[in-house]
Amino acid sequence: MNDITNNTSWRHVTDLTGKTVVITGCASGIGRATAMQFASAGAIVYGGDRNEADGQATISAIREAGGQGDFIKLDLTSGASIDAFVDTAVGKIGGAPDIIANVAGLDRVMPFVENTPDVWELLAQVNYIGPVRMIHRFLPLMLERRSGKIVTVASDAGRVGSMGETFYAGTKGAIIAFTKSLARETARAGLTCNCVAPGPTDTPLFNGTIPEGKLRDALIKAIPLKRLAQPVEIAHTIVYLATPATDFMTGQVISVSGGLTMHG
Repeated sequence: MNDITNNTSWRHVTDLTGKTVVITGCASGIGRATAMQFASAGAIVYGGDRNEADGQATISAIREAGGQGDFIKLDLTSGASIDAFVDTAVGKIGGAPDIIANVAGLDRVMPFVENTPDVWELLAQVNYIGPVRMIHRFLPLMLERRSGKIVTVASDAGRVGSMGETFYAGTKGAIIAFTKSLARETARAGLTCNCVAPGPTDTPLFNGTIPEGKLRDALIKAIPLKRLAQPVEIAHTIVYLATPATDFMTGQVISVSGGLTMHG
């Protein structure tokens, strides 16, 4: 039996016991679900969010379930906050994390003609510049170690466009292009870089953006599976892309959208 067939049981290749992961947006929604799922797979979670109370609550839930984790305050609109987050995480871990999960995101739904520069700045910082800065800070240590998984939450809006989310879609398209390019640059060092593109998901962000009503009903009707995703369903794919099961997958975008964008 050659090496590639050794130790490749499903249990083995999805086990993250002892692996370290930094997660942004851990306070709620997909980020919270992702933190919980990483912990259930055995990973040690270092969660960041600007909402300290809810972020701490996520870590408390992980510990109560028998997992390991720590909270580090993070504001993706602040370069100083990102730098402090990275420095603290590296100090606690003792080096680079095994996994970076960029999950935090922000949206504003309105016609582009009604956008203002402050909206552009905010969305660009949270959805693109912040994650890029964080990766840039961690990357030298990951390259030196010659291993690591980087998983970033994009959006199908960044692949096929979305009316009323023009600038948001632009930031998500940018993070997709960045991830693909980074995957090419880092492949020889043994890193993998992939994106998960969620469809409409039942999160506080989505519910605050598209409340109950005709627009929401029409959107759900357009989804072939006729429902919103649950945050944990997105989290499962994020965690999967961080496991040894995907060691030969890089530069990819996986849509988890209930079939909404199967044509994209």
